[in-house]
Amino acid sequence: MEGADRERTEAGFKIRTPVDEARRILKDAVAGSGDAGADVPCETGTETVDVDRADGRVLAAPVAAARDVPHYQRAAMDGYAVRAADTFGASDRSPEVLRIAESADGNTGSDDGDHATADRIDPKTAARVHTGSALPEGADAVVMIERVTERESTGELEVEDAVAEGENVAPVGEDIEVDQHLYDAGHRLRPSDLGLLRSAGYGRVAVARQPTVGVIPTGEELVAGDPGPGEVIETNGLTVSRLVQRWGARVTYRDVVTDDPESLRVAIQRDLTKDVIVTTGGSSVGERDLLPEVIDDIGEVLVHGVGLKPGHPVCLGIVQDTPVLALPGYPVACIVNAVQFLRPTLRWLEGTIPDPHPTTRAVLERKIPSGPGTRTFARVRLEKRDPAGEGSERDEPKYAAVPTRTSGSGILSSVALADGWVVVSDDREGVPAGEIVEVENWEYNG
Repeated sequence: MEGADRERTEAGFKIRTPVDEARRILKDAVAGSGDAGADVPCETGTETVDVDRADGRVLAAPVAAARDVPHYQRAAMDGYAVRAADTFGASDRSPEVLRIAESADGNTGSDDGDHATADRIDPKTAARVHTGSALPEGADAVVMIERVTERESTGELEVEDAVAEGENVAPVGEDIEVDQHLYDAGHRLRPSDLGLLRSAGYGRVAVARQPTVGVIPTGEELVAGDPGPGEVIETNGLTVSRLVQRWGARVTYRDVVTDDPESLRVAIQRDLTKDVIVTTGGSSVGERDLLPEVIDDIGEVLVHGVGLKPGHPVCLGIVQDTPVLALPGYPVACIVNAVQFLRPTLRWLEGTIPDPHPTTRAVLERKIPSGPGTRTFARVRLEKRDPAGEGSERDEPKYAAVPTRTSGSGILSSVALADGWVVVSDDREGVPAGEIVEVENWEYNG
């Protein structure tokens, strides 16, 4: 072993950067401005897409309604459009009699609802309308179909209910008014938003360009399948690439790169066209952990070794303005670091900030150990419990949080079979059994 290698492997991680500090350093590097206080440090550019393909995308600019919704006065009930003044005094005992106006297709009232509505009505006339129909010119109210009697033989209508002006009518702009502010820049579009945008006059919308990510699994022991002695099936790159897709970015999932400095350098340089490069494995201080040195040789290592468990041997760097995240090779450590550092990076690049994960309150079933200065992510499964009973609190959690494993960053099943994790803050030495905790659903897509 060369002298530099021996020094590196023997030194270990004497100093581990706190998680929040490591994230701030990475955020500053992504922003390129040194402004740690900026909520939105960077953007990847914009593009215009069809509204029906914009689910999950982030608006690049504020959006105001391009038209009123509805853009015409429409009937809010099935019935007859009338002039409200013509119905004054109408009742069951003394109905007002109106003439049924001829519709656009030459017909009058109908029970089948297939005929067109009259274009206009004159005084003392009524026109058949259906829910959503445009109100004929001259009409200002609708009498419900249940409150009229048609005289088919004479073409007349008995109105048994007086209506006020505007009654049973949806006015122009009742839902949305033209130029009404709808969304701010940075809003992530949901399916309901797409419907509103289309109603408000948008066929296409400007959104932040999706960040691009190159995922490079490393390690000479990794194989695609049927492992022999000493070989391991590659899973980290697969997991991270699918997380990248869930988080709204475009991913290129590369073939395995062996533990060779030149091969690793070429692989990183190949993906410098991406917005982010992620490697898995080879990030620690062992003899075959070459990535920190390779990154430092062609760029800059910002952080190497973070105070979190599992996964402290993460390396965060930057090469030619491209963030490079070297994640640990143990599967759970890889996932924890992807959530803590890659997910925020993608949010910053698209011009947003990471939303908090949804949480579930639960009673911790067993103690979670943790050392001071280390943020621990303890995987747990949730079990239904019955808090009812004498002396129980009304807001007592309905779930118990059962740790699947408190150690072992290589045990993939401990996270894959869990419902989330409990985060033990840096300033605590574990969490005792019986404490109420918040279980983070880290697989949330937002």
